[in-house]
Amino acid sequence: MGQADDRGAAGVAARGITRVPIFFVNAYLIDVNPDDPSAGWVLFDTGLAGVGRVELQSAAARRYGGRAPRAIILSHGHFDHAGSARRLAELWKVPVYAHPLELPYLTGRSHYPPPDPTVGGAFAMMSRTFPYRALDLGAAVRALPEDGSVPELGGWRALHTPGHTVGHISLWHEANRTLLAGDALVTQNQESWTTTMTRARELRHPPAPLTTDWHAARQSVHRLAVLRPNVVAAGHGLPLIGPDVASQLARFANDFTPPTRGRYVHQPVYADNRGVVSLPPRVPDPVGRVLRGAVAAASVAALFAALGRVKRRT
Repeated sequence: MGQADDRGAAGVAARGITRVPIFFVNAYLIDVNPDDPSAGWVLFDTGLAGVGRVELQSAAARRYGGRAPRAIILSHGHFDHAGSARRLAELWKVPVYAHPLELPYLTGRSHYPPPDPTVGGAFAMMSRTFPYRALDLGAAVRALPEDGSVPELGGWRALHTPGHTVGHISLWHEANRTLLAGDALVTQNQESWTTTMTRARELRHPPAPLTTDWHAARQSVHRLAVLRPNVVAAGHGLPLIGPDVASQLARFANDFTPPTRGRYVHQPVYADNRGVVSLPPRVPDPVGRVLRGAVAAASVAALFAALGRVKRRT
């Protein structure tokens, strides 16, 4: 698979695009005109709350002298992609754009479905701690145009790629054959603790514990494969660049396989422009039960230890 420059806190993902890693998730600074960085830029995703703001302000200072972007575009509203959106929009006084079906989760009207740790794997294990409450971006958030155009970014298209969330989008630049996939797919194996750390490049399905419609996710990957990109930069993992990327993506789409188990694997979440309408029933989570029992036991032990210390002092 193709490789990309990954030196420093921010790396070049493609011409006119800078990848900013924020722990386990990526945000992207996109030049409005790759031949002239002074023409301005647009931010795609904002990373985690707090640290995303710090890292993105730092990267913007290095690349653009601290100038604000023209807009913020969100692939979707999960905590790791939109966590710093409101704070950055307020600081920079810029609008935030998302797909209309994603707006309920960005205006406080609907929470996301809870994560599904029963799909298994490293990322799923961590997902038990992930927040899924709605964000409220206030007056800053706006719907992306229905024609697929991207505000402030001529030459780019917003592609509706649902599955991970109902209103998920990816960004596509036809002339440069560059795909910013968001979480429609990832470029590392998040099921493995080892590859989560080493970040070896590998095309994989969207983050499993937060994907709520696997049929739609498969269709979205097929739609992206038809584009035959030379660059694939995702929300998780290192970018893939080179003439072999299109064939790699085509094979991945043909072999796309959802997890074998999980709450949303065989029955999707039903959601519309109101937000979540109905959820599939819960499935057994024996690992979670054990973990909750261990936490409860540890809490009781800590309480008795504290009581013992108090008794000795008295």
